[in-house]
Amino acid sequence: MARHGTVEQHPNNHLILSHRDQGSDVFMIISGQVRATHYSRNGKEVTFRELGAGELFGELSAIDGKPRSAHVVTLADSTIGRMSAEVFWTVLRGHPDFAELMLEKLTSQVRLLSDRVVEFSTLGVKNRIHTELLRLAREQEPSDNRADISPVPTHAYIASRVSTHREAVTRELNGLIQSGLLEKKKRTLTVTDLLRLTKMVEDVSN
Repeated sequence: MARHGTVEQHPNNHLILSHRDQGSDVFMIISGQVRATHYSRNGKEVTFRELGAGELFGELSAIDGKPRSAHVVTLADSTIGRMSAEVFWTVLRGHPDFAELMLEKLTSQVRLLSDRVVEFSTLGVKNRIHTELLRLAREQEPSDNRADISPVPTHAYIASRVSTHREAVTRELNGLIQSGLLEKKKRTLTVTDLLRLTKMVEDVSN
């Protein structure tokens, strides 16, 4: 990949891909962070996922040849490797370990999206916010039944993840802080009782 690709530098808040673009190149994040989003006709943002160093994006168009499925924007100054779809397929066919990792990655995306469809169809706004907080907490390294979410996600970001508006997120997070389940510092949001949050989510999901 390094021999046949290129490396690009992108500043913070730079649009790398646009929804419905026709390109098929695959990108690897060497350093930095990006966010994959989509916007409805009325301008509402829907966030799919955030990706960091070592992760790929753009592989869906390389695999099926169809237009891009999301906008991808940098969240920090980022170094991005770029390869053609042809090189991507050569690597897949020539390196079984890489192909296995790609299958695991795509499978995890399908499972995550399936979970989110169920959440949107069956849970109220408050419960979707709790579920997203638990997901963010589990992405960290919890210890002693606590988890620090850092940097603190904006209320607009959480709203875009759970299909609601920022004000609803603000009200619910303030309530969780008052109840002691959350603690907020300048750059960290701490879940103080992971077991309690997990039970809250499971009670409405089962």
